Amino acid sequence: MRSLSRFLSDYGESHRNPVNQWVHIVCVPLILVSTLGLLWLVPLGQWLGLSAAWAGWVNGATLLGVLSGILYLRLSPWVFVLMVGWFALSVWIILAIQGAGWPLLWICVAVWVLAWIGQVWGHKVEGKKPSFIEDLVFLLIGPVFVSIEFAAKLGLPVRHAQGH
Repeated sequence: MRSLSRFLSDYGESHRNPVNQWVHIVCVPLILVSTLGLLWLVPLGQWLGLSAAWAGWVNGATLLGVLSGILYLRLSPWVFVLMVGWFALSVWIILAIQGAGWPLLWICVAVWVLAWIGQVWGHKVEGKKPSFIEDLVFLLIGPVFVSIEFAAKLGLPVRHAQGH
């Protein structure tokens, strides 16, 4: 498996334009939360016949969280902790939407489509195709990359940031 530095370097090759970087800083988290929201609606626990107390927590989002967590842990403990934070924040947002009685499915579909439109536009500005076209693992690297880039734009010292 490639190292974290290699993944970030390869991902960064098609994310050098500052406009595209900002598009990703906004759209990648929206895609992450909306994708997890859509997967949250896949009731694996219910299908497995788990008790009501557990069934709601065993779903497509938690399955993806566990599987991607394995990759993140293999890349780096700090990446794993970062992405656990992203997952926790996403679950909090999902539960807040459901708790408010809003339609999680339609909110997530709308956000997902609009964020991907933004991503496509960002890559048009960049003049390069998205990294995940070559390797789907880059879909999991995107949130790590934008977290690092955003921290760097805030002036925080980040070892893996582009140009830092």
